[in-house]
Amino acid sequence: MSLTDDTIRQQAEADRDYAVGLREFFHMHPELSAKEFHTQEKIEEELHKLGLTTKRIAKTGVLTEIKGNLPGDKTIVLRADIDALPVQEMHECAYMSQNEGVMHACGHDMHCSALIEACRLLVRNRDSFGGTVRVTFQPGEEIGYGAHIIVGEGDIDGCDRSFGLHAASDIPVGKVAAVPGPNNASVDWFNIHVTGKGVHVSTPQLGVDAAYIAAQIVVAAQALVTRRTDPMENVLLGIGKITAGNAYNVVAEKADIEGTIRVFSQETRKKVRGMLTDLAEKVAAVYGGKAEIKFEDNTSPLINDPESTKEVQATLGHLIGPENVVTDRRPSLGGDDFAEYNLRVPGCYAYVGTRNPEKAETTCAHHDSHFDIDEDAVVIAAETYAAYAIDYLNGTF
Repeated sequence: MSLTDDTIRQQAEADRDYAVGLREFFHMHPELSAKEFHTQEKIEEELHKLGLTTKRIAKTGVLTEIKGNLPGDKTIVLRADIDALPVQEMHECAYMSQNEGVMHACGHDMHCSALIEACRLLVRNRDSFGGTVRVTFQPGEEIGYGAHIIVGEGDIDGCDRSFGLHAASDIPVGKVAAVPGPNNASVDWFNIHVTGKGVHVSTPQLGVDAAYIAAQIVVAAQALVTRRTDPMENVLLGIGKITAGNAYNVVAEKADIEGTIRVFSQETRKKVRGMLTDLAEKVAAVYGGKAEIKFEDNTSPLINDPESTKEVQATLGHLIGPENVVTDRRPSLGGDDFAEYNLRVPGCYAYVGTRNPEKAETTCAHHDSHFDIDEDAVVIAAETYAAYAIDYLNGTF
């Protein structure tokens, strides 16, 4: 174990009460995506206590930089997402959400507090590294909002590495996963608007049934997965909402289909979007109607850079022991917009275990109204952020 990693771990353990207290504060005061105004102010307050200057990014996010005192010209960007979910918390605890209908049900409160603690560790250990740590507290992850803006506005330009982490209720506390290659799928939302012609149901030949066309599109779309893509590829085409018509005895004039596409490569993503567009337009035309499709790009597939991931695994091996480093976690069809960071700057996204079978709430799935974490994970996350940044900037791999 390197002296720096050993020091970081000891200091993080000594700061446990501070980091956990921050996590509980954020848990009590959750804010929805793009509305993290008070969260932003609290982050700024804590960073200013460290003598750091801050910049507001993506409206409700925060950026700061920490420069080491040793020679060095590399820059690594660290990221924590800060938004909560529209979920009513059902887990009664001392730090239960005080905002009706809003809850940190995914662990972003942990990410935020851990990264603030990492800033404390980095400021305290400036004499141990050279180069620059750029720190970003990102809003709007849950709606695929913040990362696009941060990357698009150039806030991570000039960085050589990127690193982020996420709570993981499927991994025991004390373990951390860092897996090269695909980790999370892309997330595309789509809406197919079908236009027909409304008439009385007794004379269907005089109209164009948008509801029937929508039904045909929904059924046919599944064949894009089962018959038009390689069975060895991971492709999910899910449709969750269909609306049509205004009355039981009128042929529907309009219909809307909403769904999502999830894949693990940009090439497949483009292909499936094209096939769905073609299918919707042609099926509608066959039955005399018209279909228009629009997509929203929530996030790209999250693909960890192999070299960056190897570095993170090395740091974790020093911090928590090689036996606690998970290198084969199964990819998820859920998305995370840290993918946009990885597309711009080579990097790794790690998953910090938060599960403790002795605490039932820590075994709940993310987005569950009873979700909670084992707070030992806050300390592990903080030391991982700081130690990897120092190791990378010092070139210790």
